[in-house]
Amino acid sequence: MTEIRNNFDSRPDAELVLPDFTDIAERGLYVPELEHDACGVGMVANITGERTHAIIDQALEVLVNLGHRGASGADPLTGDGAGITLQMPHAFMQKVAKESGFELPAERRYGVAMCFLPNDAKLNAASKEALEDAANENGLSILGWRDVPTDPSVIGVTAQAVMPKFEQLFVAAPDGVEGDDLERALYLARKSAEKRLIVNETDEEIKTVLNREFYVSSWSARTLIYKGMLVVDQLGEFYLDLKDESMVSAFGLVHSRFSTNTLGSWKLSHPYRMLAHNGEIIPFVVTETGCRLVRRRLTHRSLVTRSMNLPRFVNPTIRPTPLHSTTCSSCCV
Repeated sequence: MTEIRNNFDSRPDAELVLPDFTDIAERGLYVPELEHDACGVGMVANITGERTHAIIDQALEVLVNLGHRGASGADPLTGDGAGITLQMPHAFMQKVAKESGFELPAERRYGVAMCFLPNDAKLNAASKEALEDAANENGLSILGWRDVPTDPSVIGVTAQAVMPKFEQLFVAAPDGVEGDDLERALYLARKSAEKRLIVNETDEEIKTVLNREFYVSSWSARTLIYKGMLVVDQLGEFYLDLKDESMVSAFGLVHSRFSTNTLGSWKLSHPYRMLAHNGEIIPFVVTETGCRLVRRRLTHRSLVTRSMNLPRFVNPTIRPTPLHSTTCSSCCV
């Protein structure tokens, strides 16, 4: 890749020399006609599939270099959002599960839910119960819970004020269920828990708290997501797991969020469960209509009989201000 450096000298009488982007325009991925302002997305991957901790460190370095694509408000230490998607680090998970008092089955035979949970003890317990019940109803066996270690001292006071609790739920796959079928079972469990806990809640104050503090960032046997209401250089310092040398991956997908028409929150940071993107895509109404149509076209046997009993694909509580477009992530399933 062509290296570009800005020879800026801060002295008052110094001449400002701007970078020369000629080589990038001619030989790189840069296309001037498509230039626009948006969030920042980056990825580092080992094309041979080898998993290393260095990939994670490099992905976090990419994220730091995307700081100009993110944003913060009056509190400069509270960001619109930053996060990373990794492959499931099996050896690391085996280690921390054992430390938490339970054993894991073979790789890809279990799923891990990365959960944002309410701070209120009663709501926290109800959230865990809803997740466990939904898992059991979909044939998944509860293995155990793990507290995710964090360092709140490195983030802003605004982010701390609305910070949920962070825990991981480990579930074992049913016999004979693997691959995409396991991912579908985990998806159904998550959506069922959301309906049980939030959609069916009648107390508006409790529902408001749950919508703010309850969220499952990822629930998969393949991937794991660490994200939050962070500035880019805080992610690797806040989530202590990311410092562990036994946490390895063959890729790291990172995102630095610039919130243009929704207020920042922990759960609206990227990456999302299936994507991370760098711009506003289509109006909310179009997104909502499209999701309704897709829902009616579900044909897979494990989804078709269950989809109408699940909560709406589009979350109506995460709506942008009127007359603005919204990112598809604001209502991502």
